[in-house]
Amino acid sequence: MALFEARNVTKQFGSLYALNNVSISVPEQSIFGLLGPNGAGKTTLIRIINQITGPDSGELFLNGRKLMPEDVMSIGYLPEERGLYKKMKVGEQALYFAQLKGLSKAEAMRRLKYWFRKLDMIDWWGKKVEELSKGMQQKVQFVTTILHEPKLLILDEPFSGFDPVNTNVIKNEILFLREKGATVILSTHNMGSVEELCDNIALINKAKTILEGRVDDIRMQWAGDEYEIVFDGDVTINGNGDINVLDRQFENNRSTIRFKAGHERNTNQILTEAVRCGNVISFNPALPSMNDIFIRVVETRN
Repeated sequence: MALFEARNVTKQFGSLYALNNVSISVPEQSIFGLLGPNGAGKTTLIRIINQITGPDSGELFLNGRKLMPEDVMSIGYLPEERGLYKKMKVGEQALYFAQLKGLSKAEAMRRLKYWFRKLDMIDWWGKKVEELSKGMQQKVQFVTTILHEPKLLILDEPFSGFDPVNTNVIKNEILFLREKGATVILSTHNMGSVEELCDNIALINKAKTILEGRVDDIRMQWAGDEYEIVFDGDVTINGNGDINVLDRQFENNRSTIRFKAGHERNTNQILTEAVRCGNVISFNPALPSMNDIFIRVVETRN
């Protein structure tokens, strides 16, 4: 079941199409990657979902019914451009934002204490925002975004400003929120994060949706004729007209060989020949990265 749907959404600014008949379907309790190059239309769609601006045509649905103005209370939005008041103390500001989202002061304090302890932020409560690093400010805004436990969570480049340790912390929290029932739209240029976190994606380019589906299915569709075989021991496959060896690694007494086979070769034929070379431990299609797919799809449409 889709928690959120956009159907045939179009938005123009003068003669320029920011979105041209765009449709996406975000499954309930999933992490959905909203991808695209700069200027593709992602931010415009996010602004429409948050009702900052409206579409020229098309419909939006939340929980199977048309999106209403009051639904903003069920949405958490972390914009790419952060919006904290620099001179205001962290705790006062977090409490203020929580109450704007409808929480009582007592409930807001309870939830804030939980998250500030969980993310090791409790010592920041009395500091001014301007005293914090960019990464620390990002943590504060992440907490204020999720505190009211929104049904739909929209995160625009949420890892910007984080070191690898804190990036991993926030990734784990996003997965934790999904397990608790949240539905997440994640907009990012980090394709590694897409592979780690996202269940489904939509790729927008030049105001149109050009690719949508489950991440695993898309990677399988774009796998082509590349394979990866792991052998027990030091094994070499000699390339010929039908087999083009792309990479070979030998580690821990195992050979991992990645190669491209001719179109006429089926997997049974390839595996039969591989067994003749040595003891096969595993044999799988070599799936392309989401980064490779992103580049290939966008370049073919430009």
